[in-house]
Amino acid sequence: MAVLDGKTAVVTGGSRGIGRAIVERLVRDGAEVVFTYARDDRAAAAVERAAAAPGVGPGSAHAVRGDLSENDAATRLMEYAHRKLGALDILVNNAAHARMAPIEELDWHDYDRLMTLNTRSVFQTVQFAARHMRDDGRVINISTVGTRRAWPGSAAYAASKGAVEQLTAVAARELGTRGITVNTVSPGATDTDLLRSAHTDETLAAVARATALGRLGRPVDIADAVGLLAGPDARWITGENIRVDGGEV
Repeated sequence: MAVLDGKTAVVTGGSRGIGRAIVERLVRDGAEVVFTYARDDRAAAAVERAAAAPGVGPGSAHAVRGDLSENDAATRLMEYAHRKLGALDILVNNAAHARMAPIEELDWHDYDRLMTLNTRSVFQTVQFAARHMRDDGRVINISTVGTRRAWPGSAAYAASKGAVEQLTAVAARELGTRGITVNTVSPGATDTDLLRSAHTDETLAAVARATALGRLGRPVDIADAVGLLAGPDARWITGENIRVDGGEV
């Protein structure tokens, strides 16, 4: 019997990179997963096909398209997922946008879009979970080690994720009496298409050398930490911010 048999999950931003690895891990562990994506229909369909392939796992994955940078999209998507699944046991907030720019150059449109996606949508999904999640559920919010290390150009992104970390701490206190755990996972530099599109090979090599383990993270490294927190063995872990960075920070 898989550890998440009979469990249902929602993963935001699940069509590529870390999000896709999280969906695949939860499916492998037996969960029925609804995952959101913003634009790439082909990538989302590929995740659904991969989840349904023989031998992947006893769970399943269903894609739902929606742009969480729109004000009320997160609530609408959670309502849809809840109807589709019939219940909610696990919520993973992974969807995010990183607009890197010096403080003096960041315009308010970019700031508002980033904050709506990275912070407001997380608050809305956690609020939905507070109202509808079954007892002994799991909420896992994805942040970044960038809240501990100040990178020039990351002010808005780091601020949005810092807010998520504080929301996690408070939600853990509020939901704990129902056995619901709420934790943050903060990845370090993780080898995704998005990371490689934003940095040179030389920069990435330097980051890899700066970790204790001498390499970049892989999406599966982050997904495995999420899988642990989503399962029964993490029942006594809540309110934590777990850095999954290979010793980068």
